[in-house]
Amino acid sequence: MRWFSGADSAEYMPIDNDELSSPRENHVGRVPLLPLVFLIFYEVSGGPFGVEDTVHAAGPLLALLGFLVFPFIWSVPEALITAEMGTMFPENSGYVVWVSSALGPYWGFQQGWMKWLSGVIDNALYPVLFLDYLKSGIPALAGGVPRTVSTWALTVLLTYLNYRGLTIVGVVAVLLGVFSLFPFVVMGLLSIPDLKPSRWCVANLDDVDWNLYFNTLFWNLNYWDSISTLAGEVENPRRTLPKALFYALILVVLGYFFPLLIGTGAVPLNRELWTDGYFSDIAKIIGGVWLRWWLQAAAAMSNMGMFVAEMSSDSFQLLGMAERGMLPEFFSKRSRYGTPLIGILFSASGVILLSWLSFQEIVAAENFLYCFGMILEFVAFILLRIKHPNASRPYKIPGGTTGAVAICIPPTILIFVVLALSSNKVLVISLIAVGIGLLIQPCLKILEERRWMKFSVRLSSKIDNERTQSFVS
Repeated sequence: MRWFSGADSAEYMPIDNDELSSPRENHVGRVPLLPLVFLIFYEVSGGPFGVEDTVHAAGPLLALLGFLVFPFIWSVPEALITAEMGTMFPENSGYVVWVSSALGPYWGFQQGWMKWLSGVIDNALYPVLFLDYLKSGIPALAGGVPRTVSTWALTVLLTYLNYRGLTIVGVVAVLLGVFSLFPFVVMGLLSIPDLKPSRWCVANLDDVDWNLYFNTLFWNLNYWDSISTLAGEVENPRRTLPKALFYALILVVLGYFFPLLIGTGAVPLNRELWTDGYFSDIAKIIGGVWLRWWLQAAAAMSNMGMFVAEMSSDSFQLLGMAERGMLPEFFSKRSRYGTPLIGILFSASGVILLSWLSFQEIVAAENFLYCFGMILEFVAFILLRIKHPNASRPYKIPGGTTGAVAICIPPTILIFVVLALSSNKVLVISLIAVGIGLLIQPCLKILEERRWMKFSVRLSSKIDNERTQSFVS
């Protein structure tokens, strides 16, 4: 990356296109505001499908409070940090560049490894949810060969959408978002005569599965930073990105809270039934079979939207890392639609390999790796505020260094709570995954030095040296 600095300021300049191994003239078009809002919506949420476990774990009151309080503890700080850092570094490697700039390319690579792996694990969840919502209407999809074949077929279809380009992905995200949320509007209107506010206040602190509760809340309210890996594809990112994050935050919170309000208020409570897919049963109780089928279709479409948004983020992250010399040059290869061809294939392969895991195992493993990555992001955010306070920040969180530290404290506490509640199985698997990343980077460096694999001419070490020498505030 390039930084030009004077006595009082520093300005970021992105990589020159002619220095990339894969020129960017193939772009079909930049992503404007509305599609970007729905891409963020799908990277974070996609609607209330999957929030049912919060009621199962803790009851209606804590579930409702969780989706009101947790956005202020986690979503708002993460979205604000993404807005500042994403506009400061408007390119596809996103949070990898943030960490590299503050801690060096080695830790930037670790950030990329952990966030990419957590994203692929997360993406393996959406075919599972897709089939969980359909299995009540099509019992054959509950397991066995039909479920496996359906999972792979769905992965191939959605991977093809990503291959065709972000313009198509953005339009699909908008259409799917409207289609996925509208049945809850209808369900809300039909449920008004049956609503009993007293049901919202049911709580039993002696019977709470805190591990499931926090993991489900955390999974449903994170990944705001994922959009940063698409910043290089966004139309005027310095202005568009902060606006899109703000509108998406409102859409996400409302998309969780009101369906929970309807479901817990209109139907007698049976916590054992509140597992993924239960909203379709609630729809049948409130409106009949036709509403259940509509909601199941909406759930299926929502999971398709989340899949394509997450895969876009994961694959463009790999492309951005290759453009920075952190991965072999072939990762920067684009298709004729401007999409990261190798990144898409790698991400899709990871999804297929992980599709055998259960819903709870996927959520827990993904959360653990994501937590490690977020700690690095918070450290990078604070260090850049301390070391380079005058660097150009088109969007800046007020409060100086003190404000930067303060905004990171609540989500950091939540991270340690989630980590502390993780099972030993998830802990071991996640630490092995982190250890693999610690070894991969030195191995890639050896391959680079011996010229066994071709890397971009803008090697990560060269970039870091340039930054260190010229980024002086």
